[in-house]
Amino acid sequence: MNHWLVKQEPEAYSWSDFLKDGRMAWTGVRNYAARNNLRGMKTGDAVFFYHSGEEKSVVGLARVVREHYPDPTADEDSWSAVDLAAKKTLSKPVTLAAIKADKILKEMVLARQSRLSVTPVTSEQFARLLALSETEI
Repeated sequence: MNHWLVKQEPEAYSWSDFLKDGRMAWTGVRNYAARNNLRGMKTGDAVFFYHSGEEKSVVGLARVVREHYPDPTADEDSWSAVDLAAKKTLSKPVTLAAIKADKILKEMVLARQSRLSVTPVTSEQFARLLALSETEI
């Protein structure tokens, strides 16, 4: 299983919106690196949900429930989407400041390339985020 992180501004679509919906299509990605990450997602992969903007924290955990398919919001065929299902709110959000201060997490793509909306997370980083968030799965 792989691990991922997706970013969204809470004003546009928040974790609480996602929890209400239960499932959503992750569309609108228009960056080639992020698109390639979407294409690497497999059914069952764990996905952290990150609030960007002012909040800047990892707040929830989701799962990939449908692998990549053509993004219905794109005019061209070169973009992809995946479907995600909300699984669990983290017991304690993990801020970007905490990520950058942590020996393991400071190497996350999120900390180094903050503009990417879909990034991989290593198994070690996944476990560390769960520990810092005081969340069990």
